[in-house]
Formats: sequence, structure tokens, C-alpha cells
Amino acid sequence: MKETDVTSTDIPKRAARVRNRRGEGGRLSEDIVDAAAALLDETGDERSITLRSVARKVGIAAPSIYPHFPDQPAIMLAVVRREFTTLEAHLRASVREAGNDPSDRLYALCRAYLGYAQEHPGRYRTMFGGLWMPTLGDSSLTEGELTTLGATAMQFLADVLAACAAAGQSAVADPQQDAVTLWICLHGLAHQHAATRIFPWPEESILDAIITRVAKLNEAGRP
Repeated sequence: MKETDVTSTDIPKRAARVRNRRGEGGRLSEDIVDAAAALLDETGDERSITLRSVARKVGIAAPSIYPHFPDQPAIMLAVVRREFTTLEAHLRASVREAGNDPSDRLYALCRAYLGYAQEHPGRYRTMFGGLWMPTLGDSSLTEGELTTLGATAMQFLADVLAACAAAGQSAVADPQQDAVTLWICLHGLAHQHAATRIFPWPEESILDAIITRVAKLNEAGRP
């Protein structure tokens, strides 16, 4: 997947970019990630994100990317990592706003998750795989880098679920495992919502049923 043998003559005309001062190389890395995310938003297509297209967006020659990212999957990994950080911050803010009741916090987290998926469909789809996800050995990425994506957001969901159990609102015995199950159910609902416009829901009732059943909420934990 690595684009090689790229020269400045391969790059279409682009806007000149002001050269970073010494010690500001990290700013170019951020600019590259910003450009890739912007291309994803503009096109909704991961295939639009190449070394050449990102270089054009930033205003640099494609070879200037290599000191910061060895290949296109490395750029995509940086985009996805940043998006998971944004998702986690969104979930944490929603939980804080929900107050102190553990089940209210769980419901707020789940609704925030679905809301994020609906508001950012292109980025959300890319976060969970897609065309950018390379076969191990075909890029610079390692198994550990791919398998730990979203791990802290998942742990936050497990912590919120564990708080429901500690408060006597949930009968879950293994919050870590049940958090994975709940996440998968939410992801399935988000995908169905994006893929099918005529699915026979009321959506809120389905979401409530998923949370209640997977989280094993008792009457004290239901809204």
C-alpha cells in the first residue's frame, strides 16, 4: 500500500506552504492528519486519501510526508486514533452532564455513542475498519497498533457499567465482557441506522431494550 518513487513533478499544482521554523516539525505532522481528515469529510471515501492528495491539501511535496509517516496506513491510523480520542471525550462529557445516577450515566453514554455515529458517518465508518485497514505485513502498522484502537473508550464503558452493578442497578457479573457485548450491539444499531432508511423501528425503544437487556438492568436501573 506504500506509495513509492514519488517526485515533485508527480504533484499537481498546489498552494505554497510556509516552511516550519526549526523545532516545528510536529506541526507538519498535525497538518498532515488534519488534511487527511478533511479529505475524508469532503469525499466520504477512504480511497481519496493518498500521499499525493494529502500533500496537495497541505501544500507540500509528497516525499515531505515520509519523515513523519512511512505510508498511507500510518496516516490513516493517526486519523482514527484522534477520532477515537474525540469520541471518548464526547462520551465522557455526556456522562458528566447526566448527573450522579449510574444508570442515567449509562443511558447517556449509549445515546451519545449513537449520536456521534449519526453526526460523523464517514469518520465513524473509518474508525471501525474499511478500505484503509491493511493486512498485517503489508504496511508499517503492527498488530498491537490495530487491536488497541478504542481501548480506553471501551474501558470507560466498562467502568460505567460496573458502577451500575455496584449500585445494585445491574446484575452483570463481568462488566468487561458485557461492555464489549453492549458496544457491539450499539455498533450494530448505528450501522443499521446508516445502511437502512426504512428499518421498522421506533429507534428509542430498540435502544432502551438493548441497554436494559445487555446491561441486565433491574427496575432500579431503568429510566
